[in-house]
Amino acid sequence: MATLEFTFLMIALGSLGGLVSGLLGVPWWGQVVIAAILALLLLLAVRPPLLRRLKRGGDPSKTLVEALVGMEGTVVRDFVDGQGQVKLSVGETWTARIESAHTSQLEVGDRVRVTSIEGATAMVAPVKATESKKEGIQ
Repeated sequence: MATLEFTFLMIALGSLGGLVSGLLGVPWWGQVVIAAILALLLLLAVRPPLLRRLKRGGDPSKTLVEALVGMEGTVVRDFVDGQGQVKLSVGETWTARIESAHTSQLEVGDRVRVTSIEGATAMVAPVKATESKKEGIQ
């Protein structure tokens, strides 16, 4: 119950149905069949809409690594052999590699944008000066 997946609740309700059928005089094998069918029906018919309704109000904002993708930063250590360090706009300094599609060299002070995160390394691409100015205007 505490996991909020309701699997054990559905199985428990199915078992309760088997128990009630036993009180009504159904033989033991009938109780097992009733409990199994009821649990299966609850798992397949009731649980999915219940989970959708429960998760509907979730927080849509990105967190952790997802929030870093698309963020801009500044190069704080020159890139040597495609690797260097960048300081992101949130103030974190990350080890970074230039994305393979870009062959330009990056130097201290250049603007970059995070395209993905691979382990503890940010994959970055250079940001053109015109792109940075356009985003500042909007």
